[in-house]
Amino acid sequence: MVSTAVPAAARRRAARIIANALDAAAGPDWNADVAVEVRLADAPLTVRRPDVIVYRADAIHTIPIRAHHLLCIVELVSRASHLTGRIVGVHRYVQAGIRHYWRIEWSATGTLVACSYVLDPVAGVYREESVCNGVIHVTTPFPVTIDLTRL
Repeated sequence: MVSTAVPAAARRRAARIIANALDAAAGPDWNADVAVEVRLADAPLTVRRPDVIVYRADAIHTIPIRAHHLLCIVELVSRASHLTGRIVGVHRYVQAGIRHYWRIEWSATGTLVACSYVLDPVAGVYREESVCNGVIHVTTPFPVTIDLTRL
């Protein structure tokens, strides 16, 4: 898959649509938000700002949000963020023990492709769960369908 250049407005809109759908599907114990600074580690200090996070609802007033508050991270990957979205960020999320990771990329044709992963804590890697084109339909970390074809 080749990520294309993505206008900032399209990326923000996609992040908002995804966060709204995750927030609605997650139930009362979890919140989803966009562009929240997350502290993954204290030493060395590792801070990231994923496109979308799903975090424990009781942590809404916690600053900073930490890895143990997180259930899922969603990264929207474009040509400019390819290295971070596919390698650097993923490695840091695994190290932090975040259970679910989604990577969403714009294909060369402009279609959104979503890959969802679940953490294998023994192997210390993410295992692919699903690959969806245009419409995300997953059952973990909770059932949700997100139509990204309307972007």
